[in-house]
Amino acid sequence: MHAGAPVFPGDTPYSQRWAATIAPGCPVNVSSLTLSPHVGAHADAPLHYDPQGEPVGALDLAPFLGRCRVIHALQPGPLVEWRHLEHAARGLPPRVLVRTYERAPVDRWDPALAAFAPQTVERLADLGVRLVGIDTASIDPAQSKELPSHQVIRRRGLRVLENLVLDGVPEGDYELVALPLKLMTADASPVRAVLRSL
Repeated sequence: MHAGAPVFPGDTPYSQRWAATIAPGCPVNVSSLTLSPHVGAHADAPLHYDPQGEPVGALDLAPFLGRCRVIHALQPGPLVEWRHLEHAARGLPPRVLVRTYERAPVDRWDPALAAFAPQTVERLADLGVRLVGIDTASIDPAQSKELPSHQVIRRRGLRVLENLVLDGVPEGDYELVALPLKLMTADASPVRAVLRSL
C-alpha cells in the first residue's frame, strides 16, 4: 500500500499524514491513515456484496489460512473460465489463487482486469474450494453492476481475496497466510498475503 496504489474509480485512495514527528519534546513518529479497505491485497466480507452479510471482523479466519494452490491463467481475456484452470484442477485444496498477470499493475488502475466467470466459481465450489483469490482488483468485471461471481460466493459461502501480487510465483501448492484485520463493521480488510513452501 502506498499513495499511488490504484483503486476503483471513485474509491478512497491510500493517504498518510503525520500526527506527530520526532523532535524536541516528542519522542515518536505517529501517523494517521485514510484508505478504502479495498486498497491493495484484501479480503472482501459478505457485507461488501450483501446488505445482510457479515462484516469482515466477524469472519472465521480458517478459510484464510492453510493449504492452497496457485494456478496460472495468464492473460485469459475478460473472464477466467474453467478451461484456463482445468490443467491444474486435480485434487484441489480448499483454497485456489489465480494468477492472470505477468506483472501486476501495482501503480495504475486496469479497467480491463480479468475476472472469474461465475460458472468457474461454481465449479470450484463444487470441488470443495472454500476460498478463491485473484491478482486483479475484482472477481467480477470492473464495469459489472450485477457482480455475478460475488453473488456465487455469497450463495455458496466462499471467501475471496483480491488484488494479490503473484508475480514470479510458480504454479503449485503452498501454505497461505492472509488474515484480515478484525475490523468489526467493515466491508473488507487489507491482508498481508504470504505463501510458504509446504
